[in-house]
Amino acid sequence: MSGEDPQERPEAIRNIINGLERYNPEAAGTLEGYLQLQCEEKFCDCNANRALLKLYQLNPDRIKDEAITNILVKAMTQFPSPQFDLCMHLLSPSHSNPAPTSTSELAEAVSKLRALNSQLEGAQYDRFWATMDSDDLYADLTTDIAGFEEMIRVRIAQLISQAYREVDVAVLENWLGLDDEEEVKKFAVETCGWKVGADNLVQIPKNAENEAAKAEIREDVNIDMFARVIKRSWEETA
Repeated sequence: MSGEDPQERPEAIRNIINGLERYNPEAAGTLEGYLQLQCEEKFCDCNANRALLKLYQLNPDRIKDEAITNILVKAMTQFPSPQFDLCMHLLSPSHSNPAPTSTSELAEAVSKLRALNSQLEGAQYDRFWATMDSDDLYADLTTDIAGFEEMIRVRIAQLISQAYREVDVAVLENWLGLDDEEEVKKFAVETCGWKVGADNLVQIPKNAENEAAKAEIREDVNIDMFARVIKRSWEETA
């Protein structure tokens, strides 16, 4: 995925993250505006977003809770990758590892997003969608990210295509968090370019990851190697 250095990055942002401006507190406003653009146009610049978190780390008075949660949600769409954890390491301990008695709204939001990311990283896709439906707060946390659920479904489909050649429609329904089999079939055919058989099995084309390949293991062993082993065994027993 292109979340580390996307082609959509403007020259002005490139100058900030590659120069001394990344330490200028005034650059936070520019990076926040760029984050908003990412949310609206469905691309992600994790490098620039980490630069914004670093500025928040150095200038706590400039922290904006909404910007932090949007950065985490955007990083989540890059799973499986270290992007979410890299962002978490730039948050203060009170937000990333709050005390059990903490009542901070940001700490609660970060905790919920961390749980969601963990489920995606662990390929627990059905649990992810169930968690999303379990609390309205999840919808509030992801509402600024245009096409969030669609991006997650597409990413899940990409990972499925790397591991399977065929999947039952009912299984895909749970993994993709869709409401019925017709929606699953439509997504599989129109979005993924897969085929649905009469037996309700989704056929996934061959690719470099999902095609079984014969592994050849060859060991080059010569007589000198055996001679050294035999000689050593005689020396040890002598």
